Amino acid sequence: MLLSTSSVFPERTAAAFQLAAALGYDGIEVMVWTDAVSQDAGALRGLADHYGVPVLSVHAPCLLVTQRVWSPDPWERLRRAAELADTLEAPTVVVHPPFTWQRDYARTFAIGLDEVAGRFTGLRFAVENMYPVRMAGRQFVPYAPGWDPTEVGYPSYTLDLSHCAASHTDALAMADRMGPALAHVHLGDGTGEGRDEHLVPGRGGQPCGELLRSLAGRGFTGSVAVEVTTRGAKSRAVREADLRESLEFARANLTAPSPVDA
Repeated sequence: MLLSTSSVFPERTAAAFQLAAALGYDGIEVMVWTDAVSQDAGALRGLADHYGVPVLSVHAPCLLVTQRVWSPDPWERLRRAAELADTLEAPTVVVHPPFTWQRDYARTFAIGLDEVAGRFTGLRFAVENMYPVRMAGRQFVPYAPGWDPTEVGYPSYTLDLSHCAASHTDALAMADRMGPALAHVHLGDGTGEGRDEHLVPGRGGQPCGELLRSLAGRGFTGSVAVEVTTRGAKSRAVREADLRESLEFARANLTAPSPVDA
């Protein structure tokens, strides 16, 4: 069970290590963003050693707000995320599908991803399911060729339950489509209101518990990262309580008997 550093925002990367250690998480997923610590292997290794919480996945800087982190070139950002993960011995790199305006990147994404994976043979590059964006009563897809990576097919996937809610997708069916290539899970909840909410699991309408209970039957050997939004927390104590509740939810369901023999 990992804690995504994005789950402590607006606190910074170091706070995630502190909270993960205090609450009993097994490791950290580093969201690479504008915080310099999130980009620095030495600083991250120091935090991991100090708190006894290893970095076990790295989320490449794919968000709109991270398009200038390291480089404006998306291939350079992915390569440096891979180098960071490789240095920290984190087995998984999470990556989003290309944005529609990244035409060259999108056109060669599948081939280029294979080439990067060939240079970092110990890493899994887990492409994440995304969602359409709804604005002013209209819907558009900002990803190319789409928000659902299973329609293209990749060697590894990240399943994000909050994104399933935002896209009105059955998370269990998505997991079925990902099959043995499911390498990583982002645990968060959503109401299906058409936006990405990243609620504490159990506070929305997603089958978070059922999905977690099904992982053993699916032969899943990857990691689960709590990725919830706590930016509205009025205090550190409230944030800590949300992250504790998320971890307890995950552990209770991961250790429950699996109803799925997939």
